[in-house]
Amino acid sequence: MASHHRSAAMDRAELFRTVRQATLNHARLLYHRLAARLPHVLAFTLLVAAAQLVPSSSLAGAPRALRDWARANAGLAAAACAGLAAAACAYAASRPRPVYLVDLSGYRPGPAHEATRAQSIRHFAVAGRFTDESIAFQTRMLERAGVGEATHFPASLLTVPVDMSLRAAREESEAVVFGAVDDLLARTGARARDIGVVIVNSSLFSPTPSFTALVVNRYGLRHDVVTHNLSGMGCSAGIIAIDLAKHLLQVHPDTYALVVSTENITLNAYLGNHRPMLVTNTLFRMGGAAVLLSNRRADRRRAKYQLVHTVRTHRGASDRSYGCVTQEEDAGGNVGVSLSKELMSVAGEALRTNITTLGPLVLPLSEQLRFLGAVLLRRVLRADVKPYVPDFKLALEHFCIHAGGRGVLDELERSLGLSAWHMEPSRMTLHRFGNTSSSSLWYELAYCEAKGRIRKGDRVWQIAFGSGFKCNSAVWKALRTVDDAGETNPWAAEVDRLPVHVPKVAPIALDDDHQAPGKEDDGH
Repeated sequence: MASHHRSAAMDRAELFRTVRQATLNHARLLYHRLAARLPHVLAFTLLVAAAQLVPSSSLAGAPRALRDWARANAGLAAAACAGLAAAACAYAASRPRPVYLVDLSGYRPGPAHEATRAQSIRHFAVAGRFTDESIAFQTRMLERAGVGEATHFPASLLTVPVDMSLRAAREESEAVVFGAVDDLLARTGARARDIGVVIVNSSLFSPTPSFTALVVNRYGLRHDVVTHNLSGMGCSAGIIAIDLAKHLLQVHPDTYALVVSTENITLNAYLGNHRPMLVTNTLFRMGGAAVLLSNRRADRRRAKYQLVHTVRTHRGASDRSYGCVTQEEDAGGNVGVSLSKELMSVAGEALRTNITTLGPLVLPLSEQLRFLGAVLLRRVLRADVKPYVPDFKLALEHFCIHAGGRGVLDELERSLGLSAWHMEPSRMTLHRFGNTSSSSLWYELAYCEAKGRIRKGDRVWQIAFGSGFKCNSAVWKALRTVDDAGETNPWAAEVDRLPVHVPKVAPIALDDDHQAPGKEDDGH
């Protein structure tokens, strides 16, 4: 009996939290809408007040009567004009500047960086200090990861022994950052003197001087450029960088923001045998992307997208969430990233919190009412109904979900009720490029463009997860139809051959032509 009461109390508390969160989200949305329209309300009020002071008989005379009234009531007319001018100025000052995505560029390493799954496993065996059990575990994980046969490694990890020096790490990052930015500037024609904001995010490698200083130096940016270097924020840092750029573009008028998302693999390969830290070897690959944002209204004509919403969720107050992805040393002093078994559960909680905030911003009212009704039925009336997940497909046409691994993609496909078509950009990115951390979202958007999927007015939802634990979202609206399969698109060489079927388990063949792990000739 006592346990029944405790369960009922817990259900009521959960219902209260859900309703309270939904109410707060709606109240916040209404507040922002009212604040945005306050100048209109003020101007309308002044006009009504002025109209009340004008004799009704004068209205028939229209312009002449209004002119005569203004002459007879010069002080009041001046006050009314001043009020309207103030309202107009307040509206212009409070109206947020639009943020446009002019173009994007995803870096594609050359063929020398490609390695099949069998080659990577054999190389792990030769270059690392792995036990047979660790090699077997990594093989099983790679067979189930959804990663294909041509993902990219930095040259430093394709040598024997591997070169995990600071010099090699710099070489990898410079190749990725410069490659992406060079292509982006060539595509957009943006001049260095027009770039007022630079943001670079790289979670696990943060050298001195910083990456932003590297970019400023390489491209000769102006002395008053605003720079921010983000590190340690995981795979969701790309959306954090976009959100930061959005806010900076509100206070720095008529400028461009250059956002670069990358991760360094050289210093973050794991060479030990602690199983929770081995998974990253099978998923993370070399890559990066650069994005050019603008708050110039003139750029709307050529921009691809306009930023509509960003929603950031941080669950770091929970020890369970905070500790599910951590960089640490194993017992042998080998540094790596440890993934907790609770990662999927923590990600699900973060996603639910994020979409509770995002939902009122994008979903039709009917979906919001269905969601709230299902909560009331289950928690108050004890009805045997399934939890209702809002249908985001009613509000959004394209979904770019961080290609963190097959398990993450499977779970989001199921929980959000997405089709194979919606998941195709994420699955093909994981298959072709692996987990490139925060830049994976841009490879996915580039895939949609290369396939000619983006139509004017379409909305794109980017969802990313990262350590801390964080779930971040960005919603973009296409300003024009985008059909970009040009040679600089990272998918250009193979877009016509995609998608391909990716089985749940793809055995790795280590035959005579591809020698078994540890049997390679060290002298090549």
